[in-house]
Amino acid sequence: MKIFANVPNINFMAQRKTGLWASGVLTLVAIALIAFHGLNFGIDFTGGVLVEVSYPQQVELEEVRSELGEAGYHNAMVQHFGSNSSLLIRLPPARDASTAEVSSRVLEALHAQEKGIELRRIEFVGPQVGEELFNDGGLALLVAFIGIAVYIMFRFEWKFSVGAVAAVIHDVIMVLGFLALFDIEFDITTLAAILALMGYSNNETIVIFDRVRENLRDERRMEVLDVVNLSVNQTLLRSIITHVSTSLVLIALLALGGATVHSFSSALLVGVIVATYSSIYISTNLAVALGVSREDLLPPQDKELDEMP
Repeated sequence: MKIFANVPNINFMAQRKTGLWASGVLTLVAIALIAFHGLNFGIDFTGGVLVEVSYPQQVELEEVRSELGEAGYHNAMVQHFGSNSSLLIRLPPARDASTAEVSSRVLEALHAQEKGIELRRIEFVGPQVGEELFNDGGLALLVAFIGIAVYIMFRFEWKFSVGAVAAVIHDVIMVLGFLALFDIEFDITTLAAILALMGYSNNETIVIFDRVRENLRDERRMEVLDVVNLSVNQTLLRSIITHVSTSLVLIALLALGGATVHSFSSALLVGVIVATYSSIYISTNLAVALGVSREDLLPPQDKELDEMP
């Protein structure tokens, strides 16, 4: 027995106005969280200290984090580097401390002499480097927005382009609001998750847009809202399979990947959930609200045929 052998008939557009209002309110709440609570920027953006150490045997990350926490380094990021016996430790900016002082404190916190730990390198990441990364990340987001808008405008129509860009902006703001609300660290991996989300959200939107365009051309006696509902229902099975499989992978990363990928998997998991909603009630809904019609998508020769009695 095939699942969804028949196309379901769910009237998604019946709640289109409620969906826009709800999205507007939630977006304002997310913006307020970002503006007043702020994001918890990691040392990739704020600057800090990078320490690489080598153990004589395999070491557990939680043990190292506990030792550093007892020494006052509560926000230290610890990850394996190359092997299970080598660690990369990221620490907050060290005020009025030299390289030698920081290395001594870290080795003392880890009980280096007792455990035979070797210090391989220590580097300072200045705040100017963090500021440069922040600016470059913002520029990457801006270029991605512009690229998405231009691509969809040429492939479909400008009304679809407005809806797609609005959906991507909505998804990014919602994820940033979630990160601010739960004080999840925003680092380079989180920025990568945001950029990945933009591509994911745009892909989901384009799948629906493609079907809407086909149905607007083929189903010439149907109203636009009926065409949109039909298109969303036709892509429903594909969307469910895509979202569930992606979510399972991200849940596994969140549960088993450790602290290194926690912010990445959290941001992307929330983004996948939000993108599922926005592809229907933001991008497609806005295109309908802007008055997209069959005539906008028909080639000139088809328009002449369509106007004939």
